[in-house]
Amino acid sequence: MIPVIPVIPGKTKDINNLKFEAKRVKIQGLLVSLYTMMKRMFVLGALVALMVLPGCSQEKKSPSFDEVLTTRRSIRSYDATKKISEAEVRELLTAVQEAPSWANQQPTKYYVAISPEKLAAVQDLVGGNKDRIKEAPVLIVSTFERGKSGFFRGNAANEAGDFWGAYDNGLSNCYLVLKARAMGFDTLIMGMREADKLRQLFAIPDGEAVMAVIALGYRKGEPVQPRHKPLDDIVKFF
Repeated sequence: MIPVIPVIPGKTKDINNLKFEAKRVKIQGLLVSLYTMMKRMFVLGALVALMVLPGCSQEKKSPSFDEVLTTRRSIRSYDATKKISEAEVRELLTAVQEAPSWANQQPTKYYVAISPEKLAAVQDLVGGNKDRIKEAPVLIVSTFERGKSGFFRGNAANEAGDFWGAYDNGLSNCYLVLKARAMGFDTLIMGMREADKLRQLFAIPDGEAVMAVIALGYRKGEPVQPRHKPLDDIVKFF
C-alpha cells in the first residue's frame, strides 16, 4: 500500500512561494553581476580609447628634429596669457649645456630675468624691440667669458682670439632656441641692447662679454616663413 502524504492546507503554497523567491533572488544576483561586469568593461574600453586615439593621450608627443627646424621662428609678438616656470627654464638650459665649445671651456653664461621687476628693467634696454617682447614671460641675457675659447695657456691660439668665445656663445644660443622650440616655446635673439646697463643690472663680471638678449615665450599667431637664399648661393663644392 502506497503511503499517502497528507496535504496540509496552505503549506504547499508557502513552499512554492519560497521556491519562487529563491529563483527571483538568484536571477537578481545574476543581473547585478552582469551589470557590474559590463560597467567595468565600459570603463576599461574608455581608458584604452584614451590611450590609443590621437590627441587623447596624456603623453605629449615630442616633435621630430626636422619639425623643430622648420617651425622655429624669430617671434616678435607673444601670448600674454601663457607663462613659463623657472623649472621649465632650468630644463631648457640644462639641455643647452650639451652644446660643444673650444676644448670644453663652456664660456657661455646666462642671466635670466623672470621676476616682474627684472623683466621690466630688461625691456627698457633692448631698444626698438621693447614693444615686440613686452609680453614675453622670460628674458635671458647671454654672455661669454673672455680669454677661454680660442686660447692656449693664456695666449690666443690663432688670429680669431676671442671671436671663438663669441662663436661658442652662438652655438649655445643655437641649442637654446632649438630646445625651446622642441619644448613648445618660441624665441627672439636680440642684438640691440645696452650692454653696460645690463652688466650693472645683473652684476655681470667685467671678464664677460655681453652678447644677446633672448626673449622666451609663446607665439601669438602664426608668423610667415621667411625666404631663404638658394643653396648654391651659400654652398660651394670642390
